[in-house]
Amino acid sequence: MRVFCLALLFALLAGCAGPRIDDSYSAAGQSSRVQYIVLHYTSTDLARSLRLLSEGEVSSHYLIGDGPPTIYRLVDENRRAWHAGDSQWQGRTWLNGTSIGIELVNQGYRDGPAGRTWQPYPPEQIDALIVLLKDIMQRHQLAPGSILGHSDVAPQRKVDPGPLFPWQRLAEAGLLPWPDAQAVARQQALFERSLPTVAWFQAQLAQQGYLVPTHGELDEATRRVLAAFQMKFRPSRYDGQPDAQTAALLLVLNSP
Repeated sequence: MRVFCLALLFALLAGCAGPRIDDSYSAAGQSSRVQYIVLHYTSTDLARSLRLLSEGEVSSHYLIGDGPPTIYRLVDENRRAWHAGDSQWQGRTWLNGTSIGIELVNQGYRDGPAGRTWQPYPPEQIDALIVLLKDIMQRHQLAPGSILGHSDVAPQRKVDPGPLFPWQRLAEAGLLPWPDAQAVARQQALFERSLPTVAWFQAQLAQQGYLVPTHGELDEATRRVLAAFQMKFRPSRYDGQPDAQTAALLLVLNSP
């Protein structure tokens, strides 16, 4: 009787442990669920950033301090973090499920009597970010260009990481495509003679991946998308107005 009870107990325990999983085979047809990395600034200091991102509903996978640039892992990469919100890129929507969110401690901007001022990013913070990005992209086999700003995926409501974020440094590290300056200058000279239509700009922005209207009118939504693109590739002026240099940047980036 005792032997029977022990056998029954072991059987019950085995049942509670769940089904037996055989991992000896692995399918060739698979890829990472992670398709993008989205960069943000926190708009506040480190202490409050840690509280907001660990205790509230908003979260990110990583937080990078502003000095010394400690990297905090707040959410496992296999889990969804709540950082992108209502977002879209290349036709994919609600990117929380397919992206890794990285927050950088940075105050963002302040509006004052002299206008809007932005906080720069310490070089050491960007150095730490580049190391982290290279590691993530290698592990998830992401192609250059998979790194986006919050303003790219939600241009109607977000401006982070802002015009002082050094996108070109990431390009120099091989993390994203960057337009060749000479090719841009040649195309700009041509576009200064005849500027493309608004519909052309909208089509080129959509090819980049932006969610943009396609009605051919320069409305507020289109200007916001143009400003997001300009902030990334021409941060010296991001007024959201179509011009020859913006057209040249788009054409060079979209050319094979």
